Amino acid sequence: MAAVTLGETPKPPLRADLNIDLGEMPGEPAELFGLATVANVACGGHAGDQGSMARAVSFAMSRGTRVAAHPSYPDREGFGRVTMAMPAADLAASVEAQCAALQALARKLGYPVTLVKPHGALYHDAAGDPAIAAAVIDGALHGLGVSVADLTVVGPPRGALLETALRRGARYAREGFADRAYQPDGTLVPRSRPGALLTDPGACARQALSLVSAGGIDTLCVHGDTPGAVAIAARVRDALAQAGALAGAV
Repeated sequence: MAAVTLGETPKPPLRADLNIDLGEMPGEPAELFGLATVANVACGGHAGDQGSMARAVSFAMSRGTRVAAHPSYPDREGFGRVTMAMPAADLAASVEAQCAALQALARKLGYPVTLVKPHGALYHDAAGDPAIAAAVIDGALHGLGVSVADLTVVGPPRGALLETALRRGARYAREGFADRAYQPDGTLVPRSRPGALLTDPGACARQALSLVSAGGIDTLCVHGDTPGAVAIAARVRDALAQAGALAGAV
C-alpha cells in the first residue's frame, strides 16, 4: 500500500489501493475479497467474531489480498457509528483487544496483519483529537504486536491521526471514498443526510478516478455493506486498472 512517512513531501500517487470493509455481515459475498487489494476486517468492536474473522482472513489469504485490522468503539448496537466518551487508556485497551484477536487468527494461518484502519465514529474522532489518535495507534501497536516502523495506519488525508502516526514513525495511507458523497469543503456528507451514500457503480468509479488524479490519496474505500457493493467494487477496480492506477493487485 502506498503511504507517506514523516519528512516526505506528499506527491500525487500514480496508483491507489482498493480497500473494502469486510467481516461485518453474515453471508458477505466472497467476491469482495478478490476485488479488494486490502480487506479491512471487523474485529469485534462494531461487528465480527472468531468465526467471521477466520473466514475473512482465509478468503483474503487465498486471493492474495492484504488484511487490515478494523477496530472501532466497543459499540455493536450502534455499529460503531456513534461517538463514545471513553478514557484514553480504556479506548487503547479496547483497540488492543480487537487487534490482538484478529492477529492471533492471522498468525495461525501464517498471514500476519500490519495495517490498521479505525472504523466509523472512531475514524473521524481520531482525526480530530490527538488523544484519541494516540489511543488508536497505541492499541494497534500492542494488539498487532508489530514495531511502529512496520505499522501502516489508514485514515483521513489530514488531521490528528495522520500527524500522530507520522510523528510516531508509522506509515500512513491517506484514504478517499468511492461510495460516499463529499461536501464542498472536502469532508464527507454525514450518513444521516440524503445522498450521503453513492450506489451507482459508474458514479463511484468516476469519483475514484477523480480522487486519485487530484493527488493526496493512497487508498480508496468501498464499504462492504453498501447496497450493490460487488458491482461497485468491480466497476471501481476495473476503472483504476484501465487507468493504470490500481496498486497492490496480484
